Amino acid sequence: MDLKSSIRTIRDYPKPGIIFRDVTTLISDARSLRMAVDQMVQPWAGAKLDTVAGTEARGFIMGGAVAHQLSVGFTAIRKQGKLPAKTLTEKYTLEYGDAAIEIHVDAVREGDRVLLVDDLVATGGTAEASIRLLQRAGATVVGAAFIIDLPYLGGAKRIEALGVPVQSLVSFEDETVGA
Repeated sequence: MDLKSSIRTIRDYPKPGIIFRDVTTLISDARSLRMAVDQMVQPWAGAKLDTVAGTEARGFIMGGAVAHQLSVGFTAIRKQGKLPAKTLTEKYTLEYGDAAIEIHVDAVREGDRVLLVDDLVATGGTAEASIRLLQRAGATVVGAAFIIDLPYLGGAKRIEALGVPVQSLVSFEDETVGA
């Protein structure tokens, strides 16, 4: 089974010129979802982790499944204004706009070892903001796992430059490959 073939490509979304890689087709297929979760978990089986952090929204789906398989908790990284208690906020730039994410101030403890999980790394802005947010809260981000890497946008290298190893299951080498 090829995970790449289970990912839908949508042109000109969310704006003209963007090629959107849609993992909802992967997660709706039981075999593809199981394979993706198993592959994300495998490098971390037996590792000392305290929690898996997932970024809203598809990072919740994959991160929750990975946390379950690793028998650790899950930390939700939400869009600004969605959490009810006191939060830490990190602002950042996306490839098509600005955004902010938050976690509760007590979401992680000093020294917690965290695996960051999301569906896709493009420019790395969201992942970098997530890492900085977790670090500000006192955690150590030991790795970042993604279903998709778009290496031509440099996000994985940006995350690795922060000292965080990156794992991705599939790559789309440029905006025309696999489209």
